[in-house]
Amino acid sequence: MLRIEHLSVWYDVTEVIRDVSLEVPSNSIVALMGGNGAGKSTILNTLSGLLQPRHGTITLDNTPMANFHPQDMVKAGVVQVPQGRFIWPGMSVQDNLFLGASIRSRKEKHAIRKDMDDVFQMFPILHERRKGLAANLSGGEQQMVAISRALMARPKLLLMDEPSLGLAPLVVREIARSILAINREDKVSVILVEQNSRMALKLSSRAYVLETGRVALEGASEELVNNEDVRRLYLGA
Repeated sequence: MLRIEHLSVWYDVTEVIRDVSLEVPSNSIVALMGGNGAGKSTILNTLSGLLQPRHGTITLDNTPMANFHPQDMVKAGVVQVPQGRFIWPGMSVQDNLFLGASIRSRKEKHAIRKDMDDVFQMFPILHERRKGLAANLSGGEQQMVAISRALMARPKLLLMDEPSLGLAPLVVREIARSILAINREDKVSVILVEQNSRMALKLSSRAYVLETGRVALEGASEELVNNEDVRRLYLGA
């Protein structure tokens, strides 16, 4: 579905992504792991069109996408759930979700309502709070709004940047279940950037470990769980 080949991304005079290649098969979850500053979020922002690569190719369903802008990526079905959520606190939960549909320029009212019912089924608490201000939600509920808003854009590929960050363990488990449901039931591919490495490897079928902008290790997630370096550096074993 998605193929990145020899990607290089620079901030001014600094190369932060160096010759990165990776693939995301259709209907899969792929994890990006690594320490702070490894380049994980930079890759997501490049895939979102927020950053432009210096070198390399990005191909989505055999279509070159390397120099597309954010609105073009969304229209192509690439939607990001950003780190920090970035929901609109002064708007209601429901209006935040309608905003997700509007960024894809969706106008079919019946289908939009159907999709909203689907996300309310995934996160029932949002249905209860749909008319309240997003500012009054807990951190976990705001994360649910961010995920639901992205789903309202009907993505083919969902880019998730630290969805469990700062959340209580019970909420983390609910977010993890939602990621699996999005992938398995909605047939949406996911790139998951997640500091909770155990969660990332458990949810994904394949993982890439980044170090200072390069892919240091890659493989099937079930194999990387038993890799000595991964266990020592990321799993605390």
